[in-house]
Amino acid sequence: MVDQFSRRIVGFGIQCGDVDGPNLCRMFNESVSGQGLPHYVSTDHDPLFKFHLWKANLRILEVDEIKTVPHTPVSHPFVERLIGTTRREFLGDVLFWNGLDLQRKLADFRAYYNAERVHSSLDGNTPLGVTAAEESVEHADLDDVRWRSHCRGLVQLPMAA
Repeated sequence: MVDQFSRRIVGFGIQCGDVDGPNLCRMFNESVSGQGLPHYVSTDHDPLFKFHLWKANLRILEVDEIKTVPHTPVSHPFVERLIGTTRREFLGDVLFWNGLDLQRKLADFRAYYNAERVHSSLDGNTPLGVTAAEESVEHADLDDVRWRSHCRGLVQLPMAA
């Protein structure tokens, strides 16, 4: 799940094997646990999102569902971009042993993506910088730089010392 306004990763849903209605609800609930519930969730026309348990889950949580334009896979551009970024920058270089290990590593990636990784579409801000209403990223003194490790050493970013 991604917040469309700030591009912040809300959470990842993980399921070994086929996804059915109860698993979809579990993954959604795990993604938003510990955070505020969204007012709206945008879904496509996959039959899973027509499952009665999914609709009941949203009704109980008081979350409104907005459907995308039928047969238009590009109507979720931010989610599609996040999937590609996660695959290219993280999952292509990381080994994981089981679902719990993958969840831990994705939590590290989410923290890096939301707090440290700047986005050109956000005018050089991080997703958390946008939600915290910061005006812009503080400019660094490039004469004194050290490297900071993220995602268990997978990503190295320069940081003003």
